[in-house]
Amino acid sequence: MLLRRLREVMVEPVSAQERLDRIVVVIASNMVAEVCSVYVLRIDGTLELYATEGLNPGAVHHTTMRLGEGIVGTIARDAEPLALSDVQQHPAFSYKPETGEEIYNSFLGVPILRAGNTLGVLVVQNRAHRVYNEEEIEALQTTAMILAEMIASGELQALAKPGADIAVRRSLHLHGVALADGVGLGHAVLHEPRVVVKDIIADDTQSELTRIDEGIATVRETIDRLVERGDIAHSGEHRDVLETVRMFANDQGWVRRVREVVMTGLTAEAAVKRVQSDLRARMLRQTDPYLRDRLHDLDELSDRLLHALTGEQFGVAREDIPENAVLIARSMGPAALLDYDRSRLRGLVLEEGGAASHIAIVARALGIPAVSEIPGITSLVEAGDAIVVDGSAADVQVRPQPDVESAYAEKARLRARRQEQYRSLRDLPAATLDGESISLNLNAGLLVDLPHVAETNADGVGLFRTELQFMIAERMPSTSEQETLYRQVLDQLSGAPVTFRTLDIGGDKVLPYMQVVDEENPALGWRAIRIGLDRPGLLRAQIRALLRACGGRAFKIMFPMVATVEEFVRARAIVTRELVYLRKLGHVEPSSISVGVMVEVPSLVFQIDELVRVADFLSVGSNDLMQFLFAADRDNRQVADRFDPLSAPMLRALKTIHDSASAAGKPVTLCGEIGGRPLEAMALIGLGYRSFSMSPASVGPVKAMLLSLDSAAIAAEIDRLLTMAGDRGTLRQQLAGFAAARGIPV
Repeated sequence: MLLRRLREVMVEPVSAQERLDRIVVVIASNMVAEVCSVYVLRIDGTLELYATEGLNPGAVHHTTMRLGEGIVGTIARDAEPLALSDVQQHPAFSYKPETGEEIYNSFLGVPILRAGNTLGVLVVQNRAHRVYNEEEIEALQTTAMILAEMIASGELQALAKPGADIAVRRSLHLHGVALADGVGLGHAVLHEPRVVVKDIIADDTQSELTRIDEGIATVRETIDRLVERGDIAHSGEHRDVLETVRMFANDQGWVRRVREVVMTGLTAEAAVKRVQSDLRARMLRQTDPYLRDRLHDLDELSDRLLHALTGEQFGVAREDIPENAVLIARSMGPAALLDYDRSRLRGLVLEEGGAASHIAIVARALGIPAVSEIPGITSLVEAGDAIVVDGSAADVQVRPQPDVESAYAEKARLRARRQEQYRSLRDLPAATLDGESISLNLNAGLLVDLPHVAETNADGVGLFRTELQFMIAERMPSTSEQETLYRQVLDQLSGAPVTFRTLDIGGDKVLPYMQVVDEENPALGWRAIRIGLDRPGLLRAQIRALLRACGGRAFKIMFPMVATVEEFVRARAIVTRELVYLRKLGHVEPSSISVGVMVEVPSLVFQIDELVRVADFLSVGSNDLMQFLFAADRDNRQVADRFDPLSAPMLRALKTIHDSASAAGKPVTLCGEIGGRPLEAMALIGLGYRSFSMSPASVGPVKAMLLSLDSAAIAAEIDRLLTMAGDRGTLRQQLAGFAAARGIPV
């Protein structure tokens, strides 16, 4: 009866205040309460009385309280209902004289929740000392859901005083982890759109219970099929995640709770939303990281059930995204990102994904500003919300104020002008003031990366990550498919040199169609060349494809994650074997062959003299070298920034590598992230490095730096600093001072 009456009120052609006033009258009447009040959370974190039946009408829009203040503030803060038979004896009771509530003793309040976020508080009160039963609490929580949708719709925004906007539409400034540089302004597009529940109140409870049962059966069947297939690639779902979701789907307590909410008069969809929101509210306030991690599993199950109930596709129609789209997701694989029309994407915001993850690599390759590690972003935004992504500062602005949006628009314009200035340097030789030539190359992994070589006038590709082709495929690419890709790469580069790195898989780079090996320390485990040597068929197929593609052209290949010289010798022997095989078949041989190694495991630093005798060239993978040298996981926010690449230990290791390669007459290129940062690149030039590989966006800033640099002066300064480094944690400040004193842009 209550829900039907509320449905009638919701469609009446009246103002927002009149509708809210009628709602509290209906609730008070049906709950047999003298008082019913609605408090709405504002952007300043205070709760404002928006409507009441029973309290002093003059208190409406005048009575406010902070989160945690009084019993209403406590309910809003904790997102938990509270029923009291003697409210004035409760330690959190706070008397507001303008309301006239001193004559009321019993109190029942419930949070108004949406997606687990508090939007306000709904309260009923009675003069008599009475105990509210479970059915009354449940009924009030169900009613609060209707108010949540009303608040979220923006209907009450017109009632807000200037500067006291409703919190549901408040601006948010969120800080995360930078994945890809740049500034993007646009509107939110949810990678997995939430189902919009239009019908909240049920006409036939029994039919809704039947729909719930059928929907749960469908979800269970779907998840079972996905788990059994074992080849999940396109949606980024991995077996362990699906197993956890399947466990939730078979949890009788969760199913029973959904059915109980349906019995209160809600539709099946509204019941799922209600239970999801209640559980989200509790999990968001948990300190146990395991329980908080289960939030994603709960959301995925709820979303799947909602899609099953509505018949909507689980996911987003990639071709339907608007112009200026900012993609919002919990996590994504590279294949999912590449499915979108990249010309429409202005930014990417994720809840999960490290700066070294393959989604970050693809975002940088596509030039899409991206920020990760933004908890709850998928529930904090609505489709179409204005979003600003600052990939350089790792900031995300949700529903920014006009002045903030204007400031970022200006920042984007300044960045565009700066990029234009860098483009003006395109045809200038990459050389220092004292005539030292520096080779600037690009890191790549997809065909879409290759036009950047000509755009930046880079010398070539210093690192082609071959694993990206494997990551975005739904099955293992055949030898011929690999050969086709490698030939396309060489054709597009029109003779510019390219260094192919063999498969660097394992660790955080899991191929969805390969069996996942459960390891406690994946970064230190079975990955890269270790997999290639243990599964030589995989490595041989790739080398064969590369040799065929390079027929008549230069063949340059390097092996990653090599820990001993013996491993490199074994890998090189496979190249020799495949070359002999191709000769027998009459294939055209490469015009030249260079086989190198990525120096990224510290053990190689102590075998460097032996290594340069058998390798044709070296490439320094500074990302992993830094990670292993300091035993600091680069994807762990607690330790990733604890050590500086411009510290004496790192610089001395890099100098040892360079000096040994130089003495043996072997080329050495630095391929890690530090080579694309002007200050770090300046230090590397001081160490003797003359070849770098970096992202396309880094070429301009690095070239601008080296054009103002005297290589002899920085070499002398580096020698001086390393000699007197002492107990300094980093040499960054001294190097920045060196650059500032000489007007070097870093």
